[in-house]
Amino acid sequence: MARLLQAPPKFHPSEWDIANKMQCASTESQKSRSEHMMAESRRLLDEIEKTTQKTQSDVNKKIEQRREEIKFWKRELDNKLEQIVHETEVLLTFKTRLEKSLESCKEPLLIAQKCLLNRQRRAGIDLVHDKVEQELLKEAEVLQGVIALLGRTLEQTNEQIRLNRSAKYNLEMDLKDKFTALMIDDYCAGLTNNTPDIRCADNAVKIEGNFVSPEDWLNFSNINVEKADKQRNNSLALRVLIDGILSQTANDMHKQCELVNVAFRNRVKEVKDAKHKLETLLAVVLDETASQEMNIAALKKAIADKEGPVKVAQTRLEARNHRPNVELCYDTVQDRLINEVQEITKNIQR
Repeated sequence: MARLLQAPPKFHPSEWDIANKMQCASTESQKSRSEHMMAESRRLLDEIEKTTQKTQSDVNKKIEQRREEIKFWKRELDNKLEQIVHETEVLLTFKTRLEKSLESCKEPLLIAQKCLLNRQRRAGIDLVHDKVEQELLKEAEVLQGVIALLGRTLEQTNEQIRLNRSAKYNLEMDLKDKFTALMIDDYCAGLTNNTPDIRCADNAVKIEGNFVSPEDWLNFSNINVEKADKQRNNSLALRVLIDGILSQTANDMHKQCELVNVAFRNRVKEVKDAKHKLETLLAVVLDETASQEMNIAALKKAIADKEGPVKVAQTRLEARNHRPNVELCYDTVQDRLINEVQEITKNIQR
């Protein structure tokens, strides 16, 4: 009990003084560290704020640059799309021209073939391999060549239209994606620290495997533009080729048609001239035949007219042959009568 009531140990005043000084020193030290920490915190906060603002400003600039880049490529793609659409429409009109030209060749070919077939009905010596037949065969050959050429060109045109539409599809898909990307970046550019619907998204910072590099992104649109330019240039060259083919084939067909017409005109003239000569000869022959018939009739009449004198002479001779005895004399009368009969008979036989 006495130990419980024992007074606590007493410290010396110097110890108390030292303890107070140490406490003050410790407090000052803690205060100094606190002030230093607060200053460091303020500096760090200022630095972080500046860094954050700078980073956010840089991001805003990058977003704006990206938006301008997308807008640039969107304008480029829009321009190329408009060009390829216009070129395809023009090429479609050329396709229609080719189809009409191809269809228009069928009737002339049919006419040429019918002409050749009908001319096989010529008879005898008139079935001749003349200039008309040569030009008709050449015309059929030219038309068949034109039809084959136009057919191949039409196939080439259809293929070019398909390629143009493929390039158009690629441009449209690229434009669609860029429109979506621009809408998203427009939304991102409008976001601020005070925007109501901003939120934390931990998964957003993950880089997934479907990201492409800026170089790949740029190359993708470049390739689409280059393909569109290539197909447009090919289409332009094809249109020039089609113009040349249509012009050349039209000239060839017109030239050959004119040659056929000239050959027909010349042949018709030749046949008409030959027919006219034959008709003239026929008229001469008919006239000569009529004259000969008249001559024959005259000869027959002359022969008939000689029957009387022959009968008279022969009757006289027969009568004088009945003279009696010495009176049956071969006198001048008898001689002349015999000569008369012989003369008339000879003349009739001539």
